Amino acid sequence: MREPYLLWSETPYAGESGPPRDPVTPSAGSWPLLFLKRQQDGDISTPEGKEVERFLRHPNMIDFERELKVVKKTLNTLTETQKKIAVYYGSGVPTKQWTPVIDRLIDTYNVSPTAAAQIQAYVHGAVNDAMVVTWDLKYKWDVARPNQYDQTLETIICTPRFPTYPSGHAVMSGCAETVLSYFFPREARNLNKVAEDDADSRLFGGVHFPSDNSEGLRLGRTIGKVVINHIKRQPGFDPRMVSHSYKNANLLPEDYRQFIPYDFPPDCSSLVIGEEDSGRKEPLQNLDAPKPFLKN
Repeated sequence: MREPYLLWSETPYAGESGPPRDPVTPSAGSWPLLFLKRQQDGDISTPEGKEVERFLRHPNMIDFERELKVVKKTLNTLTETQKKIAVYYGSGVPTKQWTPVIDRLIDTYNVSPTAAAQIQAYVHGAVNDAMVVTWDLKYKWDVARPNQYDQTLETIICTPRFPTYPSGHAVMSGCAETVLSYFFPREARNLNKVAEDDADSRLFGGVHFPSDNSEGLRLGRTIGKVVINHIKRQPGFDPRMVSHSYKNANLLPEDYRQFIPYDFPPDCSSLVIGEEDSGRKEPLQNLDAPKPFLKN
């Protein structure tokens, strides 16, 4: 039966002549898991057997045509800060902006070497599972991007070369926020701000629908809770071996400038705001390797 939404694998991006033929790691949904489990039928579940895909809405329940109007309105009313957020969180792979957040927390709270290693292991292990789940669902559901619904849509950042639903940035952020908030409960509000900004950045950039982000955050936070339940069952390890006083780790980026700038090579064939519609264009950012700052 035909899905009630456009398929990513069958629809050209804005500015392109045919459907995408260069999917990014389409097999990643079958990669190893650390906390979640893969059932015999291939579905991913919690250790208790609850199917992970039930933690978010099925795309059949989402009106992507209606959500496209929100994407367009957002792009037409962006503030300068929102543009910076789009580029900041879109520069590099989704995990790029969370690595310095973890380091800042460990330094600020003077975490011991052994506890720091445990925290890093749990957070990155959780993120691994979050991204595997995301890729499993992306290619299973094959939902088209905003610029596939509208062949004239120009985005702030270059549109990634894989299906839209759910957002990897949102799922990963919701997961990282949840696990880190368990270790650093006094920083929960700031961690929530980072996660929400990261998810919103995909809408600001024009590369995701609102539901990609809201449902992605919900899925990621659920996976994070699964990991926390695992941590609580581990004997001999105190997961909160950090100061219980609030030290303000100052997690938010200053004017959304990169902690570790990198001059990524340009490579984008879909339409990007401010670029001429001819051949391959220099984008504000590439999928995995964008430029860190907006052009004037």
